[in-house]
Amino acid sequence: MFERALSFYTRYFAVWVVLGGVVAYFLPTPFLWLKKSSVNGLFALTMFGIGAVLRTEDFRRIVQRPMIVLVGTVTQYSLMPLIAYAIANVLDLDPQIAVGLILTASAPGAMSSSVVSYVAKADLAYSVSLTTVSTLLAPVATPGLTYLLAGSILEVPVRDMLVDVLLLVIAPLFVGFGVRLLFDKKVERISAVFPAISVTFIVLICSRTIAANKATLLGMTGMLLAVGVLMNVLGLVGGYLIAWLFRMDVAQRRSLAIEGGMQNAGLGAVLAAEHFTDKAAMPAAAFVFICIITASLLAAWWQRTARGPVLE
Repeated sequence: MFERALSFYTRYFAVWVVLGGVVAYFLPTPFLWLKKSSVNGLFALTMFGIGAVLRTEDFRRIVQRPMIVLVGTVTQYSLMPLIAYAIANVLDLDPQIAVGLILTASAPGAMSSSVVSYVAKADLAYSVSLTTVSTLLAPVATPGLTYLLAGSILEVPVRDMLVDVLLLVIAPLFVGFGVRLLFDKKVERISAVFPAISVTFIVLICSRTIAANKATLLGMTGMLLAVGVLMNVLGLVGGYLIAWLFRMDVAQRRSLAIEGGMQNAGLGAVLAAEHFTDKAAMPAAAFVFICIITASLLAAWWQRTARGPVLE
């Protein structure tokens, strides 16, 4: 019963993100106790939980299918950042919003993309491989791309961002993975807890961003949502088309579409608030529930057109 409740809670991630955002907007005070240092700690714990559910097989698959993993990783770190850069320039966005948008697009793949890929009857192993590789590359790729594409808009503290990604993502991820290796059977018994903890922390991080920006959010909500949806849809479609061009099978196309349209916006929100302003974190907060909702709807539609999830 307990595991079923946790599974339900994790599966409806999008619902809790939206509800948390609504509550934070109308009752911001309870969320404002979360300082930036506390948010960083919550995100590190999220990555620890994700590391604790990784398996050795997840890394072995990367070696077994290097070419499609390479194509997928290049897609993740080129498609969305370029889309964000184009949108920011064409619409002449506010500098803080533009940097936040580009930073969000330059984040690694969303950890929740694996859940969406499973529901969508996509290639789950491919999705896990892409998320793992993009996460490992994040210390260099995320600050590097942000500097390359947004450096002319605002000063980008590349070195500080690199250190933060190492401390917030890579270190806790491998500590969690090490705990999994040392206490495999014990961790397996409570493995359902870690995704639920991750969901909770991401909801808190996004809600805190909305609470901190209540004064300026009302006038920008429509624009932020429109920009987020546009970037997300272009990422989903672009990922699918790139997989099609490289003659991947249908399940792999679905996985790359999902990976292309879903970024680790929680990391984007944390980095934007830490190195720029809370205002710069707003695109990331909006993108969290946008990409979850659209990807979930797409997955539900795809689920009806496939025989079963492709795991190998």
